[in-house]
Amino acid sequence: MTTHNTRRQLLIISIFLLNYCFSLHSQSVQTLTLDECIETAKSKSYSMLKLGEDLRIAEFNLKSATSRLRTHIDMTIESPQYSETIESWKDTTGITYYYPIKELGHSSTLTINQPLPTDGNIFIQNSLSSGENLTSSFRSSRLRSRIGFNQPLSSFYAYNRIRSTLKRAELDYERSNKQYKREELNLVYQVSSAYYNLLSLQRTMEIASLDLERQMEAFEISKNKYAAGLIREVDALQMEVDLAEAQNNYDIAILNEISAKNSFKELLGLDLNDSIALNSELNYQIVIIDPEKAVELALKNRLEVREQEIQIELQKLNIRQQRSNGMIQGRIDAYFEKAGMNQQSEIGFFHSIQSSYHNLMERDASYGVGLTVTIPILDWGENRALVRAAESRLKQSNYRKEEVEREIETEVKNLIAGINSNLKRLQVLEKNVLVAEKSFEITRQRFSDGDIDSQDLALERNRLNNAYTSHLRAYINYQLSLADLTRKTFYDFRTQQEVK
Repeated sequence: MTTHNTRRQLLIISIFLLNYCFSLHSQSVQTLTLDECIETAKSKSYSMLKLGEDLRIAEFNLKSATSRLRTHIDMTIESPQYSETIESWKDTTGITYYYPIKELGHSSTLTINQPLPTDGNIFIQNSLSSGENLTSSFRSSRLRSRIGFNQPLSSFYAYNRIRSTLKRAELDYERSNKQYKREELNLVYQVSSAYYNLLSLQRTMEIASLDLERQMEAFEISKNKYAAGLIREVDALQMEVDLAEAQNNYDIAILNEISAKNSFKELLGLDLNDSIALNSELNYQIVIIDPEKAVELALKNRLEVREQEIQIELQKLNIRQQRSNGMIQGRIDAYFEKAGMNQQSEIGFFHSIQSSYHNLMERDASYGVGLTVTIPILDWGENRALVRAAESRLKQSNYRKEEVEREIETEVKNLIAGINSNLKRLQVLEKNVLVAEKSFEITRQRFSDGDIDSQDLALERNRLNNAYTSHLRAYINYQLSLADLTRKTFYDFRTQQEVK
């Protein structure tokens, strides 16, 4: 039997392995654990960076809502204000004359406003204005200082706009905060899934490498046996075919691992030129889970439940607001004001202002107080219908909350059952791997002794590879199901700590 093709294949294998090993050692390889990958993704992942900005938006909106209750100071300056108009007048003979009027004005207003928790406000307003007729050199000025108060009465018994706005902002911030935490746990699960997928491909490559090594050893044994006339040519040819198949499987495993590494680095936000490797130890922890505790934690922590509760609170606010539109509305307004004026010709700006100030001090103050009441008499049931519609939406939110709670309870219980099943399967397949390894060693020795042919060796080799693959799949399923339970309950049962 010619072995020219086989020697050429082995030479290609050697060159490829040397190049691959050289490329790995030419750059520093960073070995990552799952926890390190998760922390890297949290700090560099674009999805988490965007969610962080959403959380800041809600935080700023809450700050804006709380700032509405603080004192606001505003100044309005209108200077200069120039205008030019044409006016007309008739003399005693009936002749109409037209002449231009040019005016230059200046004004400023300082307003200090203090909102009240009762939806009213107290304000102090000081204004100064001055106008000059440039045609006739006539100047007028005015000083005004007013303290005012207004209070809607409906805020005491119907709907308080300021408190409701603050409540909405607080609920929105809470929802954004929980959404951020949920997406963070989703990212943890996504990274875990990608991590174990890459680990699976990495282990698959290691299994393919071991299989190729065993097949090369079996090929050498069969070649020597054929040369000594101990086996048939067809058996030696079969071993050559098996070696080529093992080599092909190894090449495919390498390509799959490289592709998965690039996707994994993109998920973590790492540079594609970075060289990484995963900790391939298949260690695991047996986790005992109390179903009742898991369901209780899920119902307490899940955003879906809190979202429905927030929706219920918002619907109640909407009902109060809508119902208040059909109630009697009242408003109290009061003010105390002092004003001073001056109108003279051929007078300077500052002298005019000074005269206005003296006039303000000499004149008596003015004040006013008033009550405004709006009574809805007939709207043909429009507002009542809107209130009923809001109440129906509230019932919908209550029904949806109950439905979500039942869905979560079923989901968590099914997930725990799956975790227990995956753990039992993993423990069984661990023993299966040990048995398959011992069986393969015995079969390989029997093949070397000539007790069995190449077909029996190939069957045992496939059985060992299947045992490795099944054990790896069971390990990954168990780890992912635990990660899934963490994101579904906001509680890590491996460390017995709540995720905050």
